[in-house]
Amino acid sequence: MKLLQNVINHKINTINREELLKYATQYNISLTSKQADAIVERVKGKNINIFDAGSRSKLVKELAKSIGPAKAKEINQLFMQLIR
Repeated sequence: MKLLQNVINHKINTINREELLKYATQYNISLTSKQADAIVERVKGKNINIFDAGSRSKLVKELAKSIGPAKAKEINQLFMQLIR
């Protein structure tokens, strides 16, 4: 299980705009390129652990400031899908 967590966290921490937009479409989340760029800027290279509720919550709060609370909530739902 730890290996799978590491793979998912690595993917989150190295994601680019195109990949994020692809996943958003796959999970029925509408994102603009500008929103995707803001998300990538917040996560890329930051070594975020989305399996840790505190780290995930902090990230979602940061995202809410740049992309809005409603969209940040949708991104959190995407994270929740990935960790299940």
